[in-house]
Amino acid sequence: MRVWAALRAAGTVPGGVFRERFEFGGRDVASWFPRHMAKGLRQMRLALRRADCLVEVHDARIPLSGRNPALQEALGIRPHVLVLNKMDLADARRQPAVLEQMRKQGCSHVVFTDCQRDVNVKKVVPMVARLVADGPRYHRAESSEHNILVIGVPNMGKSSLINSLRRLHLKKGRATAVGGEPGITKAVLSRIQVCEKPLMYLVDTPGVLPPRLGDVETGMKLALCGAIHDHLVGEDVMADYLLYTLNKQQQFRYVQHYGLGQPCDHIEPLLKHVALSQGRTQKVKVLTGTGNVNMMMLNYPAAAYEFLRDFRAGRLGRVTLD
Repeated sequence: MRVWAALRAAGTVPGGVFRERFEFGGRDVASWFPRHMAKGLRQMRLALRRADCLVEVHDARIPLSGRNPALQEALGIRPHVLVLNKMDLADARRQPAVLEQMRKQGCSHVVFTDCQRDVNVKKVVPMVARLVADGPRYHRAESSEHNILVIGVPNMGKSSLINSLRRLHLKKGRATAVGGEPGITKAVLSRIQVCEKPLMYLVDTPGVLPPRLGDVETGMKLALCGAIHDHLVGEDVMADYLLYTLNKQQQFRYVQHYGLGQPCDHIEPLLKHVALSQGRTQKVKVLTGTGNVNMMMLNYPAAAYEFLRDFRAGRLGRVTLD
């Protein structure tokens, strides 16, 4: 670890010069948008009428990419808190720059959280309560309840935030299902109490991607963070883009993690090494002149999935993709 940290600091890494740009090969990101999300967006707009405040949950590894512009249109008419979750997986050194960029975009209420370990989650309720108290009430002005709509793209940790708030303020177990795949929350749910004083209810909503991702690189970052199903993008190209990004940022922990001699500029030798070292093989039938023969071959898709899973679990270091 120390060797690679020193090499990164010096800017001299063995293995030659890395790619300066990534070739996306003319991929069409339109096919990455599941059509059922249009229904989720309509449901959220209806639920917005009863909301005192919006809590937008996004991934701290992509703080500037992939936030749904359709959701941001709604943010201008309600008090808004941006929760950048999974801070334990993002590069902490980038936080000041991210906060400055958010301020320039008019987003001044930002909290970095780790909802799995309840880090910084206690900041959310006081911030929301202060914004609601200082702003106009759009419905039932005589009520002391706080009705909060939780929004964001898929798999950013909306349900995890609600469960974390319940643990901290009510000492209750989880109220909403949580998973590592996008689309766990299928419909707008009933109100879920997360705090007694002040009396606060949150409404979890299905994650909604922007119908137009804008560019392939934004879609690729969303996919790496789990907002888009891997098979829609392709595990092989996702793994190659991840490798390109790690090298570009001089994040070389993968070299030590997999026991490589030096960094790789292309994905094939890395996947071959992972498949060999972890026994990722598959039986393949080969037709020969004397009949079918079963052969064991390296399972590159399984190795690519392992590489992606290690990144998502933080085993390759804390990485901010933006």
